[in-house]
Amino acid sequence: MAGSLAGFLVLVLAVSISEAASIFQPISDSHRSAALELFAPTDGSFGSLEETYEALRTFEILGIKEKPDITTGSCQSVSETLGSSSSTTEDLFHALKVNSILKCNVDEEIFQGVASGLKAVVNDASSLLDFYYSIGSLVLIKDQTSKVDALLGDADGIFRSIKALSQSDGRWRYSSNNPESSTYAAGLALEALAGVVSLASSDLDQSLIVTLKNDIVKLFDSIEKYDDGSFYFDEKLVDAREHQGPLSTTSSVVQGLTAFASVTSGSINLPGDKILGLAKFFLGIGIPGNPKDFFNQVNSLAILESNRVSVPLILSLPATVLSLTKKDQLKVKVNTVLGSSAPPLTVKLVRAFISGSKDSSVIKSLKLEFDPENAVHFLDVLPKSVDVGSYQFVFEIVLDDSVDKKVYATGGQTQVPIFVTGVVKIDNAEIAVVDSDLGSVEAQKKLDLAGENSVSLSANHLQKLRLSFQLTTPLGSIFKPHQAFLKLRHETKVEHIFVVGNSGKQFEIILDFLGLVEKFFYLSGRYDIQFTVGDAVMENSFLQDVGRVELDLPEAPEKAPRPPLQPVDPYSRYGPKAEITHIFRAPEKRPPKELSLAFLGLTLLPFIGFLIGLLRIGVNLKNFPTSALPATFAVLFHLGIAAVLLLYVLFWLKLDLFTTLKTLGFLGVFLMFVGHRILSHLASTSSKLKSA
Repeated sequence: MAGSLAGFLVLVLAVSISEAASIFQPISDSHRSAALELFAPTDGSFGSLEETYEALRTFEILGIKEKPDITTGSCQSVSETLGSSSSTTEDLFHALKVNSILKCNVDEEIFQGVASGLKAVVNDASSLLDFYYSIGSLVLIKDQTSKVDALLGDADGIFRSIKALSQSDGRWRYSSNNPESSTYAAGLALEALAGVVSLASSDLDQSLIVTLKNDIVKLFDSIEKYDDGSFYFDEKLVDAREHQGPLSTTSSVVQGLTAFASVTSGSINLPGDKILGLAKFFLGIGIPGNPKDFFNQVNSLAILESNRVSVPLILSLPATVLSLTKKDQLKVKVNTVLGSSAPPLTVKLVRAFISGSKDSSVIKSLKLEFDPENAVHFLDVLPKSVDVGSYQFVFEIVLDDSVDKKVYATGGQTQVPIFVTGVVKIDNAEIAVVDSDLGSVEAQKKLDLAGENSVSLSANHLQKLRLSFQLTTPLGSIFKPHQAFLKLRHETKVEHIFVVGNSGKQFEIILDFLGLVEKFFYLSGRYDIQFTVGDAVMENSFLQDVGRVELDLPEAPEKAPRPPLQPVDPYSRYGPKAEITHIFRAPEKRPPKELSLAFLGLTLLPFIGFLIGLLRIGVNLKNFPTSALPATFAVLFHLGIAAVLLLYVLFWLKLDLFTTLKTLGFLGVFLMFVGHRILSHLASTSSKLKSA
């Protein structure tokens, strides 16, 4: 039970500190390690060109240098796909994506042929996916070679064809035949329209651009929010084959939004806190467990890192637990989502308050100092008003340059849970046995709860056990721990746990044994005393054996409750058993070796006599078949008999009974077959002689 209480204290500490999970950290080395595990090629290649691009793009974003070499095989797949007339627009799209990273050696004629085919698909396209893959492929060709004409002649008409699939709420349909609208499809549509703008051979109608910007604002009206300040998009009811989760849906919208913003002039009227919330959503996922989600996360963060709408800045804390004993500094970092350095800025601690009491602030308006060498904003010493406890610190990022305010999103004020820990002072700890009637102290012992104790007390059912102590913080305030338990454990392993309460500064518990005899099941004898005090911010939490008390309780009445059965220790039940020692019986006395050999000679005499008789009488081979097939069966039959005799010898020398019987079974079937054939031949020959 002591171990379980200790584990409980650790669990409470972990749960309390886990409230800081809303603190978002930029991409770190743990992502790089996970990428190498998730994107591991099989036999030097990935399953498809799509998976190949996702792996290469992920390695590129994270700056992983020690990556698997898949260039040769991947470039071969790219060339085959681009040169094949049966490749779909999706296949071409992924092949060109891979080529944008690997820079494979592709002939200009192949690019020209692919571009011509893609233009034909764009002109005849009716579904959003056809537009997306064909236009996206043309954009990739334009970026990879300047010798191929990838521009669209009727960009206005294509733009209007795609726009015709949009809905009033900013979402898109996959085709005119599909009435269901999709947020994921909206991201694809925005990316396709961005491609149309970049491929337009002449200026587009600006009213189309303005209308699309309004649609983007409407789309962001449907964005959803978590309590931690992160924003995300989720699919509504769509066909199960086209349904996407929040991660892929949000990633699609981010890619579409940033792609469209990069090819158009002017700004899109979107609040910076929503862009920052999207970044928090991707960072809050942690490390996804499958390659597709991992790519969507990393790729979206890379896009947000350099987008034209608003670049999010992430405020993070290296540590959210500060020790007053160690005089820890409060440190704050501000980076982009991929961990790059932030522009010149100031971090302010707007205020800090005890968790659960927003009205009373312990800190107001402090400016953190900046350490340029470590790129950390810090508060050297916590104010005297900060004692041990759980706090909420409110930070604000202020950009030094007014131009940066149009580029970066800081999200206003950020609230972060902070735990301030310290050593709690324990005073006036004592344990005593008190008479119930007179209240006089029968026995009293001082306790050193910071050290070791071994008190020995005795009491009867007419007395009380009193435990008292005081707890004060490093600043001298009253400290109320999360747990304060007193446990009595009988020698039969029956346990009783009591909560220690407080009145002002004094923590005290009085056990009146007269009222507890029934709860104690009238069990007299020795009780071990264990005392536990624990809190998430108390650095010297303890679980300590104080000593023992001998209780003399009255005899149990006839109908008194019985102690509960104690659980069986699994180790004693299923653990290793005691070693069994066995003394074998001494072997009986055996006859002399000479006598055994003489008996063996007597057993061989009949066999020797049989051999002598054969030599004297002679072997009769007159009935041995002369024809080839019967003679073969006759030879096999005699060999089978010899094999059985040899098997008996081997059984006597080395084989066990089961092996011998198994082998004998096969030999018996063989002998029955060949014996039947040879006997049938002999019977047939005999009947012919008699009839003659």
